[in-house]
Amino acid sequence: MRIALREAQKGVGRTAPNPPVGAVIVKNGKCLSAGWHRSAGCPHAEVEAVKNLQCPELARGADLYVTLEPCSTQGRTPPCTELILRSGFRRVFIGTVDPNPLHAGRGLRILRQGGIEVYDGICEAECKILLRPFAKFITSRRPWVISKAAMTLDGSLTLPQANGRWLSSEKSLKAAAKIRSECDAILVGANTLRIDNPRLTIRRGGSERAPLRVVMAGARSKLPKNAELFTDKWSGRTVVFHGQSPAQVLDTLGSRDVMTLLIEGGGETHAAFVGEGLVDEVAIFLTPWISGGGVPAIGGGQEKPFFEKTGNWRFTVTESRFTRYGDDILCRGLLAHNIDT
Repeated sequence: MRIALREAQKGVGRTAPNPPVGAVIVKNGKCLSAGWHRSAGCPHAEVEAVKNLQCPELARGADLYVTLEPCSTQGRTPPCTELILRSGFRRVFIGTVDPNPLHAGRGLRILRQGGIEVYDGICEAECKILLRPFAKFITSRRPWVISKAAMTLDGSLTLPQANGRWLSSEKSLKAAAKIRSECDAILVGANTLRIDNPRLTIRRGGSERAPLRVVMAGARSKLPKNAELFTDKWSGRTVVFHGQSPAQVLDTLGSRDVMTLLIEGGGETHAAFVGEGLVDEVAIFLTPWISGGGVPAIGGGQEKPFFEKTGNWRFTVTESRFTRYGDDILCRGLLAHNIDT
């Protein structure tokens, strides 16, 4: 199953609105083939694994390991349960059941009724971690929201004497690019667009692609027409929201099959989503600088502090990972929201 998880990881950020899934075929203790779901409309992981066998007959009597319950309904592709039954697998090992309440457990029942031994809950915790964005999306139709920033030791996004200077090390920038590659859309605020003129592209494996690039602006905000987001070859992948709330933005992005959203804006943009309890995960690069000023990482504007606008929020990091990149430390974890009334 861990091999199947590594296969599934290859699809993270590429499969929306489908989940990333990996599959492995084993016979007599030997791994015969593996596969992963590459994008919506492409063959599912189970189909890829069967296709990658030296010959299809090798599936007969073999074991199939798959990170997610095989699909049992007709979508863009036929149900994988039919292929599994037709191929003659002896046993199927499943990481976790489908979080879609309309499908959960149905695939397992079909396989068992077809005479296949089915075991579920294999490496379940790891499989569920991989499927968090899909689980939220399929039940709420909103994307999983990651708030990413690099900040000084005293909580600023910039240094006042060198506004716009990169705080992060080169190693941190590469790690940040990896986080970008896991997301379907990247969001910034109007000020970030004006000051940084970002491209919001993803460089991976020697190629460059553009996720959906989102700008959140005020109702009367004027944006520079010559910005990269409006003039480069991916300008059609840019969408602007004028005067809409964070919740409205998430609803619209969900309707466009955005499964994971990365927030890369300034302090006010982060505060807008954090203040409404809409952030699921944080990725904070803590850098060895002391600012003594600059732009706050979470801020509601100079005229009124963040806590006065939103109430006293307390966040509990329910799961965290700390990784060192050069002199920087990345804290990546989930947030549990509690508001003190």
